[in-house]
Amino acid sequence: MPVVETVRGPIDVTALGRTLMHEHVFVLGTENVENYGAGDWWDEEEKVADAVGKLRELAGRGITTIADPTVWGLGRYIPRIQRIAEQVPELNIIVATGIYTYHDIPFQFRFRGPGTMLDRGPDPMIADFVRDLTEGIAGTGVKAAFLKCAVDAPGLTPAVERILRAVAGTHRETGAPVTVHTDSSIHAGRTVVGVLGEEGVDLAKVVIGHAGDSNDLDYLMELADTGAILGMDRFGLDLLNPTENRVATIAALCERGYADRIVLSHDASCFIDWFGPDPATVPAMQPNWHYRHISDEVLPALRAAGVSEAQLDQMLVGNPRRHFTR
Repeated sequence: MPVVETVRGPIDVTALGRTLMHEHVFVLGTENVENYGAGDWWDEEEKVADAVGKLRELAGRGITTIADPTVWGLGRYIPRIQRIAEQVPELNIIVATGIYTYHDIPFQFRFRGPGTMLDRGPDPMIADFVRDLTEGIAGTGVKAAFLKCAVDAPGLTPAVERILRAVAGTHRETGAPVTVHTDSSIHAGRTVVGVLGEEGVDLAKVVIGHAGDSNDLDYLMELADTGAILGMDRFGLDLLNPTENRVATIAALCERGYADRIVLSHDASCFIDWFGPDPATVPAMQPNWHYRHISDEVLPALRAAGVSEAQLDQMLVGNPRRHFTR
């Protein structure tokens, strides 16, 4: 049987079980932590213990896998995730490679690669991404299992396009599936399927992240009709789209036969430093934005809206399994 790489090593794809396809363990600016966190708001042991508790609680609700799309730009640090994964053996954590930016490319690639002063063959990003997928990340031995990039409100800037095409090149070389953060307010999913389709990417292996911020059924069906998977993955971020609207949209899509192209998640984390160092800020701002929301509130709401158990299993089990099968 096909296998998928996790933080603890490869497992059979049939062992993924119920999978949340877009959850972060930590979202941290590494330079922020190194320069302003230690001895102030960042206590490594405390944060690791807190994450272990939250992930055990998630596993206790029957979720057996999370896909963590934390890449360069979001503070990926695999040794910390390894420590946590070893203490939560009942949960699989799948990690990603790629670059997360809305506008500019990291300076480490700005002068190397296509169209730069050091334009010498293939984009060096591709070699880095391939190494993460085939050899492991930063000497840890942990292999990424998917690719991640972003197209947000600024649209397809030259840097964002370059990263998207490097992700496509890596997909062609390795077959690794792809998740793209998108801004639904500008219908960025159209840009994603257009560029990736042009690059020869198998769109059935592409998750349009944050598609669930939109309730525009025509837009969502247009994306799904390309074969792409709709990431209905920000449950709890009610400021962007209330849960009741997200539920109604998914129910309408399921009624139209799209359950085989939907995955679910929260895009939550154990800690994110975007809103400052106080861990109480996020719960106060968005009280439902946590790992428990789908299990405790969303699934019952979807059932009440007419979504069948078979459709829920398709979104939580079947579609993730197919996505990670190469």
